[in-house]
Amino acid sequence: MKPLHYPAGIGRVATEYVDAHGAVRQVSASTRDRLLAAMQPGPGPGVIPPVAVFTQGLPIRLTPSLAGPARWHLEGESGERWSGHCEPEASLTLPALPEGYHLLTINADAQQSRCQIIVTPSRCYEPEALLRGEKRWGTCVQLYALRSDQNWGIGDFADLRDMVKAVGMRGGAFVGLNPLHALFPALPDDASPYSPSSRRWLNVLYISVPEVEDFNLSAAAQCWWQSAETQHRLHQARHAPWVDYSTVASLKLDALRFAWQQFMQRDKEDSQVEAFEGFVAEGGESLLHQGLFDALQAWLREEDPLRHGWQTWPTAYQQPDTAAVHAFRIEHGDEIRFYLWLQWLAARQFAACWHLCQQHQMAPGLYRDLAVGVAAGGSETWSQRGLYCLAASTGAPPDILGPLGQNWGLPPMDPQSLYDRAYEPWITLLRANMRDCGALRIDHVMALLRLWWIPQGETAAAGAYVAYPIDDLLAILALESQRQRCMVIGEDLGTVPEAIVDKLQNAGVYSYKVLYFEQNSHKSFRPPAAWPRQAMAVATTHDMPTLRGWWQSDDLTLGSQLGLYPDKAVLAGLYHQRRAARSALLQTLTRHGYLKPKGRVQANSPRMSLLLNQVIHQYLADCTSALLGLQPEDWLDMASPVNVPGTVEAYPNWRRKLSLSLEAMFADKRITALLEEISRRCS
Repeated sequence: MKPLHYPAGIGRVATEYVDAHGAVRQVSASTRDRLLAAMQPGPGPGVIPPVAVFTQGLPIRLTPSLAGPARWHLEGESGERWSGHCEPEASLTLPALPEGYHLLTINADAQQSRCQIIVTPSRCYEPEALLRGEKRWGTCVQLYALRSDQNWGIGDFADLRDMVKAVGMRGGAFVGLNPLHALFPALPDDASPYSPSSRRWLNVLYISVPEVEDFNLSAAAQCWWQSAETQHRLHQARHAPWVDYSTVASLKLDALRFAWQQFMQRDKEDSQVEAFEGFVAEGGESLLHQGLFDALQAWLREEDPLRHGWQTWPTAYQQPDTAAVHAFRIEHGDEIRFYLWLQWLAARQFAACWHLCQQHQMAPGLYRDLAVGVAAGGSETWSQRGLYCLAASTGAPPDILGPLGQNWGLPPMDPQSLYDRAYEPWITLLRANMRDCGALRIDHVMALLRLWWIPQGETAAAGAYVAYPIDDLLAILALESQRQRCMVIGEDLGTVPEAIVDKLQNAGVYSYKVLYFEQNSHKSFRPPAAWPRQAMAVATTHDMPTLRGWWQSDDLTLGSQLGLYPDKAVLAGLYHQRRAARSALLQTLTRHGYLKPKGRVQANSPRMSLLLNQVIHQYLADCTSALLGLQPEDWLDMASPVNVPGTVEAYPNWRRKLSLSLEAMFADKRITALLEEISRRCS
């Protein structure tokens, strides 16, 4: 029997890479050996591969590795059946199949081999309006950052509903969100949405407690709610300058436990109980493991507050299938179901926001964000041990803006294991994150081609690129995108290899164009008419300074204070580049009529004026990209950043709130006029 190999390059560790300065850097043999050792060993040779992906309309052909004649059976996704014979050395051409997931079985040498045949469209879904050449604008928000008169110190799904209404009333077509992935209820200060416990489930702190029926029905809950202590804690959380995750989590979990006790008094035939049980059944093992992990982590931290991720737990609990974990499931069944119920509440409230978008005919409506990985100590790595390479982490090599590189502390998904499992984890992940939304942003989309792996214990500079099966992953992305009617936006910033640009474009993945990087010469930025159509234009992102912060070089000053730029010459060069970029932006705005030639704005001005803020928004609104995403931070002329990449404790990342409440923001006449102007220019 001839051995079969993985698709070309899959899991290969690159021997060299091109750095941000264009220089070729060699990867050490030690690094390559350690990264290869971190991967799971493959299952060995087989008659047919575990999965084969084909584009609709092209021949479906593969060559089994046979020692003698064999019989094949093919079952289509809808139940159709075909069969026939195949011979050694001969290719097997299967009947034309519709898009979807089909199963090929070959019986040879008293052995049965199976291959998932996946037939895909060539491009991802795009809304009809965009296909007609229309343009749509919306806002990109950090949900936790929203202030309101009703939330409990953190933006929640009720705030999201109100944001959707307000943006839609002003002509906007979508609200973009930070990753909503499940974090750690027992570790609320582990707040990065890009280091989640699981990417399949939701962050339960976004539940709006006043919207939970059983909270309002519970006499005990209302007594707790009206107490002076509760109201004092709530006041503190609401008015804190930064999100106080510990206080918020304590308040919400206390309140929701009261509501859970009320919910458990409902009859089994109650419609909400039936809906909850249906949700649990549909969520299957993945949901059970999420609830089990959250309950177990909370219980173990009560015994020892120093226990964090599962690697710090007693050995008996470090695997989900041990006797100790089984005993915990029996003894703490209600507690586990409490966490399952929280996931149900979160899913219901988020779905209600999506239904509101549909009612108002907002397309894409809601736009979710898929993080590049999961935390090493979270529920996914705990329950999916063979899928993640725990002896490595992902990040980015050193570049001009980050001379030390980045180590995200996220164990990479094993490309070999992904392939051996017929890409089921990728399919499941996409379905979970395309649920109840019209667009999905994929953070660091270059990871579909290659991902920077760092051996455990090493700095970011000591890593190497590892190859992923991009053609297969993109094809499946297109299939799920079409099925879920969810367009795809790829965050293609940083070092973008040429090999991926055309692939993303041809697959219908929209590019991500940030103002700061659209400088086409040292004297000008890209004219509005020259921005690419298949793209989303934005002023900035969660990893970059606000408009005011960029203009004032606040990011460079802050980075210097935090020790991110140890080389003073490099820092001086960055300040010089920023002054030149400001001058180039002013020239572009003047050349295209947004500023008068003898305007009041100067490149060396230490502060950004409201006039400049306004004309930059107008310039972005006129660009020819199909989508425009604007941040409330820039409407509010805020300077402080959401996140400073490369820091953990040095800056309060993921905690900054907006300077005004939703109510005050949308009552502001200046902001209303700005959004009306944006809507006019985009129509």
